[in-house]
This record gives sequence, structure tokens and C-alpha cells, in this order.
Amino acid sequence: LLKSCFLTTMSDIKITPLGAGQDVGRSCILVSIGGKNIMLDCGMHMGYNDERRFPDFSYISEGNLTEHLDCVIISHFHLDHCGALPFMTEMVGYTGPIYMTQPTKALCPVLLEDMRKVAVERKGETNFFTSPMIKDCMKKVTTVSLHETVQVDDELEIKAYYAGHVLGAAMFLIRVGSHSLVYTGDYNMTPDRHLGAAWIDKCRPDLLITESTYATTIRDSKRCRERDFLKKVHACVERGGKVLIPVFALGRVQELCILLDTYWDRMNLKVPVYFTMGLAETANKYYRMFITWTNQKIRRTFVHRNMFDFTHIKPFDKNYMDNPGPMVVFATPGMLHAGLSLAVFKKWAPCEHNMVIMPGYCVQGTVGHKILSGAKVVEVDRQNIQVKLAVEYMSFSAHADAKGIMQLIRHCQPSNVLLVHGENAKMNFLQQKIMQEFNINCYKPSNGETAVIPVTSNLKVEVSIPLIRQCLAIDSMADYYSRHSGEADDAASPGKRRQSEAEEILSVGAQAAIAAKRQKLLHGVLIMKNDSVRIARVCDAWQELGVTPHQIRYTQRVDLPSHTTAPHTHNTTHHLHATLTREFPCESVSVGECQVSVGEVLVRVQPPEPDVIVPQPPSSSSSSSHTSTSAASNHATTLLVSYTHQDETLGCKIMKIIQETYDL
Repeated sequence: LLKSCFLTTMSDIKITPLGAGQDVGRSCILVSIGGKNIMLDCGMHMGYNDERRFPDFSYISEGNLTEHLDCVIISHFHLDHCGALPFMTEMVGYTGPIYMTQPTKALCPVLLEDMRKVAVERKGETNFFTSPMIKDCMKKVTTVSLHETVQVDDELEIKAYYAGHVLGAAMFLIRVGSHSLVYTGDYNMTPDRHLGAAWIDKCRPDLLITESTYATTIRDSKRCRERDFLKKVHACVERGGKVLIPVFALGRVQELCILLDTYWDRMNLKVPVYFTMGLAETANKYYRMFITWTNQKIRRTFVHRNMFDFTHIKPFDKNYMDNPGPMVVFATPGMLHAGLSLAVFKKWAPCEHNMVIMPGYCVQGTVGHKILSGAKVVEVDRQNIQVKLAVEYMSFSAHADAKGIMQLIRHCQPSNVLLVHGENAKMNFLQQKIMQEFNINCYKPSNGETAVIPVTSNLKVEVSIPLIRQCLAIDSMADYYSRHSGEADDAASPGKRRQSEAEEILSVGAQAAIAAKRQKLLHGVLIMKNDSVRIARVCDAWQELGVTPHQIRYTQRVDLPSHTTAPHTHNTTHHLHATLTREFPCESVSVGECQVSVGEVLVRVQPPEPDVIVPQPPSSSSSSSHTSTSAASNHATTLLVSYTHQDETLGCKIMKIIQETYDL
């Protein structure tokens, strides 16, 4: 039998987006929880080429960032989540701990260096990090394995969970004391051809910070999308057009290349399909290195057949842009904001026979976002480009849709939800849906706005009823001791004693009411098992845990003078029983054969030892040889008082009563 009680504390979690607040791009979330300051992601914005590209770190501190941040956590290698990291560590000066998974650490410098080349070497930008800075930044990174709990300091710990999305992407559970939050980064609740679905424990955090890129979208079936994609590509090349598919170097391009290569083989098509030079080598290298991060099918077949050795897809050279006839080109990057994909787009956009298929989300400000919004003229490098080619959007994005976001909330069971990495209008819809369906608060702060989230910590502790009864019994006994400790019963007249007893009976109700309100100290064993916390008696804990008890008992010996004891041991036992029963009305006092017990305290009565004949040495003055004897007798009764260290108070009290009763 258990009785539950709760210990409740109140505090706040503060969230300030420096990026991705009611926006997609430049993810950078500042969290204050339990006195710790944590930065979640440190990305760059693909839609800006000025100071807005990086987060405004002066918001945190005008001076040393390291003094104000306890750690930085990077969820995955996409530039809108890690692109500002070298800028922060090497140019702003942060030197504290940085955490990410091993695949993210391996792939971050690849994408950062590619971006640096585009920004500095092709566009001539200044105030940008260098190649040595990228390397120095990566040296500061500490890697985290899936399901590994990393103790950042004495109070702060983090744990990584599989997020799908891209190779190495992780969600992070962050705990500070009794408070916790989950940061999803980008995640996908649907498995694909080479990655599994996101997964996390039912951790019930105080706050879930989730992306909301597709807050209002529920995707159709994957098979329908793939069939539609292949149909549109086939139709375009059949009428002599060229198809451009902007992609990022790792992730969706592997999915689409496998899909298109299989279709070309099945349909026996001869139209050339190209991809960016080095793309296959990059994919092969890192998917082989981190094969355990892929799904089961990839792990099973990778040894026997390389899924990225394509039959119909060949490396692309930029000279092929002017080749006549139909072709399909996969080119990076995926939002048409720079690089080879933008160069191909500029060349092919004026022809109405051509097509561009955008397979994922495009950040506001990029050319991809502009043409998806219906722009017929876009400015690229101070040139106006006529957009006459067909523009198609097909969501092969590895972000969770609205259904997936709701699924994660339902599984994770947070107390509060905060939306980031999404457009404000779409966030409004999802916010209302979350609040209605789950009856919890949902926040969506904009960049620079701080959301203050009150949280409570309820530690449920179950206390065994036998322990409570034991505590109340000890408390009642202590009250009795305190009331009778100063009495001199032998000096009180019978009339006065009867009056005192009557007064005591009348005051029992009042004393009980006072005792019920008084705080009581429990002595028990704390048992933490299967996420439950219980306090039980020591004996119950022994039994439940299968522990063999070892008990230490103290025994004190009292020799009673012969003139104070009854002539028989039987009479001494009953005399002692009557005395202790009178003194301990609240305790269980029992009598046995030559023993009396008060609770767990045992008093044994040993009879007097029999007479012993002791030989005497011969007298030196006697000349005759004889043996002299004398009778030595000990007629004292012995009491042995035995108790454990838990019952030391009761044992000492019984010893005092015995000494007072027998004038010792």
C-alpha cells in the first residue's frame, strides 16, 4: 500500500531565436534553462549576402561569448544550421564546448569550404572565414554518439537521438537538474530509401522546440510523388527539353538518382543524365564511413552492391550546358542561390521547352523561392533573367510535415511546444491546432523576441503506509515520553494521579490535532525503479531487492540484587511485564517464557546461578593433608536488554526504567 505526495518547484525557461524565429534559415536558438545558457545551431541565411547572413551575436554579449554560453549544439551539417560556426569561433572568439554527431563533424567542413569558395573566390566577398579557420573550428568540436548521455558539467547533460533528415542529423534532449527540453533540429518522421524515421524516447520534457517548415502541409503518398516526378521528367525530355534539378550534395540527390537510374533502365531511355562532378565520390565516401546511420536495407546491400554506382548517370561538365538535345542535370546547391545550379538555370531559363524541378524547400530571398512564387523575371548578378521554362515544385524534402510534427508531439508528450524554422502564417495554423488537440501552450517567438515559459517540477514520491504508521507510532511514543519524563509517580497521591489521568484523557483530542499538523521526520529507504521514486521501510526494501539483512544488536547486562527480585524467575518476568506495559501504553508489549519484548526490544530474564563448590588451598600452619571447600553462591537475577541501533532510543528508555524500578 502506497500514498503519493508531490514536491513542486517553479521556474522559467527562456528562448530567444537569433535566427529561424518565424523564418526559415539561419537557425540559431538561445536557450536559458536552470541557470545554463545554450546555443542550439549556428547557421547562416542563404537569402542574404550582407551582415544579416550571420546571427547577431552582440545580442548575447558585446564582449566574450565564452563567458555567457555553456555550450553550443549543432543538429546537422546543412549550412542554415552550421554555416556561421567558424565565424563565431574564429572571428567572434567563442572557445567553449561544441557538440555534434560524428557524421556532422565529418561533413560540416565539406559544405563550409564549398560555401567559402562560392562566396570568396567567385563573388569576391570579404569579412568571411578562411579554410584554416574552418579546420581550427572543427578541432573544438566534441562528438556525440546516438543515445549517449554527455555530461557537459555537474548539472547540464545532453543526449542525442536519431532524426532522419540527412546523414548524421540528431535531435537533442537537454537536462538541467529536474528541467528538460528537446530540440529537434530538422527531422523526418517518414523513412526513405536510405535513411530511417526519426525516433526519440517518451521523455516528457518541459519544452519541445520543433521545426515547422511544413506546418500546413500533409504530403501525399511517396509512390504518387515519385510516379509524378518520373512522368514530368520523361515528358519534358521526350519533347526535346532540358530538365534542371537543383539539389544539395548529400541527402535528396541520392534518393532521386536511384529513382531516375532505375526508371531509365526499365524504360531503356538513352537521354543523358548528369550530376555535379564529385557528387558520387562524396556520397560513396561518407555513406560507407557512416553506414550504421542508414536504414537496414542499405546496410544489408551495401557490401554486395553499391547503390550509388549508377548505370545511366554520368559526371557533368559545365561545357555540356550548350549541348543540343534533351538532358537531365542534377546540380548543387538546392535553392538556386549560387554555384553551378544557378549558372545552369541562367542558361536554360529563357527556353520554354525546358523545366526546373525544385525537390525541396527554398528560403525566402533565393532565386528558387522567387520562381516558385511565380516570378517571370529574376535578377541574378545584376542581370534580368527571363523565366520561360516550366517551374515545378515536388516535395521530396526530408522535413516532417504537419502530420509528422503532431505525431512527434503525441509521442514525446511535452508540457509546452515552441515552433521555429517556419513561416509565420503557417505557424499560426499549427499553433492553434497544437493548443486545441493537446491542451498545452504553444509559442512562436520572432527573431530577437524572448519567450518566457513557466515550468513546474513535480517529483512524485510514493511513501509506504507501513512506514507512515511506524513514523506515527514513534511520534506518539515520543509525546508520551515528554509528558511523563518529569513525573514522580511514587510521590503523587492516588487522588492526584486519578485527576491527572482524567485531564490527560480529556486533552487527547486536542493533542492529536496538534500532532497531526506537526512536521514529522521519516526514516526509510529511497527506492528508484522504473522511473518511480518510493520511500519504504528498511525491512520492505530488503525483501523487494532480495538483499540478505545483516543486523547489529546491542545487549546490556543488568544484575538485580537478590533482595529486590521476586523469589522465582516467573514472578520477575511478570513483574517486569506489568511495569513496561504501564510505561509503554502505545507500544506492543508481549511476554514469553523468561522474556518480555517492547516492539523490537527484547528483555531476557536469567535465573540465579546455582551454588558452586570451590576448593580451598590447604593452610600453611596445618600439618595434616586435607582438602578444604567453601560454598560460593550467587542468587542475583540477570536481565539482558537487547536492541538494534534503530531502536536505540527505546532501548535506552527501557534501561532507565529498569534502573529506576530496581533502585540500581
